[in-house]
Amino acid sequence: MVTKEWAAIHRKHHAKCETVEDPHSPQIYGINRVLWAGVLLYVKESFNKETLERYGHGTPDDWMERNLYTRYSVFGVFAMLAVDLLLFGVVPGVLIWLAQIAWIPFWAAGVINGVGHFFGYRSYDVADASTNIVPWGILIGGEELHNNHHAFASSAKLSSKWYEIDVGWMYICVLQALGLATVKKLAPKPRFARPKPAADLETLHAVISNRYDVLSRYAKSVRRTYAEEVERLKHWSPRDAEVLRSLRRALLRGQALAGAERARLAEALKKSRALATVVAMRHELIALWERSSASKEQLLRQLQDWCHRAEASGIASLVDFSQRLRSYA
Repeated sequence: MVTKEWAAIHRKHHAKCETVEDPHSPQIYGINRVLWAGVLLYVKESFNKETLERYGHGTPDDWMERNLYTRYSVFGVFAMLAVDLLLFGVVPGVLIWLAQIAWIPFWAAGVINGVGHFFGYRSYDVADASTNIVPWGILIGGEELHNNHHAFASSAKLSSKWYEIDVGWMYICVLQALGLATVKKLAPKPRFARPKPAADLETLHAVISNRYDVLSRYAKSVRRTYAEEVERLKHWSPRDAEVLRSLRRALLRGQALAGAERARLAEALKKSRALATVVAMRHELIALWERSSASKEQLLRQLQDWCHRAEASGIASLVDFSQRLRSYA
């Protein structure tokens, strides 16, 4: 693979994820096409000069890159064959070589880009459909933890939970110990202190930096309100209670809904002031880190106002969460 092509296509995928401009989204092209022919989508996008010019900046551009790696990139496959034959002999060497040249097209272009945006679990509620395929990133260098990667795209470490394994991070640590690599960025780890009487600029910065942790804790905190409201509606509005039950994940996680389901949810929320408030305030919380044009002072006032209204709502989960929000440090 040519460095500039790979970097540009990968960056475009992050910038245009799950849209018609995404080079290889299974949400657009379908899981079968990306899984089995993802490499062809990659090759097709590599001929898009606009993609390379817009997203390929900062990649190596020395004599070796221009005159050897880019011009004769296909010879890398045959150089690898020669090494395999020298190390393992004719038959084993050829078999190993065949496995190697099939590995990247299938596992990287197919499984990561396909399955990693279709099946699996999610640790972070990012805007795209990325998933963690399995919690043990061993076969694909840690990229199995693809949802973690989309949440913190510039982090050198892809594992975030105690039970997740990122073998790629192990390689990086070994290289760093040998002085052959430098870790520039890692995903932020939330830190907490005693709740402040009022949110300040430090609180604002911590909330924005740990926004995915904030959203995850918000979903957990409102489960009690959700359960109480569904139980209450069961007695006098069973139909609305069933709608809320069927859309539980979207309600707690704020996932986008299609037109018909969105209308059903809106109608059911009219019967529950508490849940309607919880959903509306979740959107307001997200707006804190999506309003890039607002000044720090404006965002701080919005955060302080959010906390004040949460605590004045009388909804126990919001009161508790506001206190938790003011403890981010």
